[in-house]
Amino acid sequence: MKSSIINSIKSLPPLPKTVIDMQRVCNDPNGSINDLVKAVEHDPMIVANLLKAANSPLYSFRREINNVAQAVSLFGMSMTRSIGIGNSVRKLLNVDMEPYGISSDRFAEISSMQAALMHEWYTKIDRIKADKLFLASFLQETGKIIIASDVIQENLGSKFKSDIEIAIDISSVERSYIQESSASVTAAIFTHWNFDKEFVEMIQFSDTPEEAPEEVKEYATALNIVKTILPINNPFGEHGIAFGLKKAEEAGYDISKLQASIDSILDKIHA
Repeated sequence: MKSSIINSIKSLPPLPKTVIDMQRVCNDPNGSINDLVKAVEHDPMIVANLLKAANSPLYSFRREINNVAQAVSLFGMSMTRSIGIGNSVRKLLNVDMEPYGISSDRFAEISSMQAALMHEWYTKIDRIKADKLFLASFLQETGKIIIASDVIQENLGSKFKSDIEIAIDISSVERSYIQESSASVTAAIFTHWNFDKEFVEMIQFSDTPEEAPEEVKEYATALNIVKTILPINNPFGEHGIAFGLKKAEEAGYDISKLQASIDSILDKIHA
């Protein structure tokens, strides 16, 4: 891995206390919704992001959500943790996504859409796996923040942006500049922050699921399909949807479930 990328990861600050507390509660077999509410209710940023997500059309809750306890109860522990960690990580990394041709807010929106599509799709397949994949899909593009910073420092932002705009395979553009894709950079970030091996590996192999260890191959494949459908340079584009459905079919999925999930998310966004 490029030395400047390694140094950027090594210099990352520790995760905020609230995120660590959320992880602790969710990993505790006796942890409860009330424990999670207590862990997040004193963090204004996480509370604001949870309420923003809860009132987003992506999740279609039938009433306005105006307090953290309601949001945590509706999302459940796993999704609450994912949303809290995702937004905290982006804040911690001081997002500048100009080399990818999008704003930091748009980057956050696309990450949310990836997570929402994964949840909509995988709850039709396996709810336990859906919980694991929601967090991974929410965070799988995190490495792009480090890559964007690196190409800016190298004064390559404009050229990189031009290449990304027309790219069908974003990871190949990333490798041409830094010899790594965002999947491997993201995996290195969460290794640095001591996330569990399964989580790191499902993201690490999300560009090459055929090379993944057997125990994470399904997760890596699902992540690859979702980011194919929702690449940050053209989310829900016609080509991405067609290619994502083709990959799903080749992997043995019932593509009618995936197509229905795509349609559902698009309907929510358009509404």
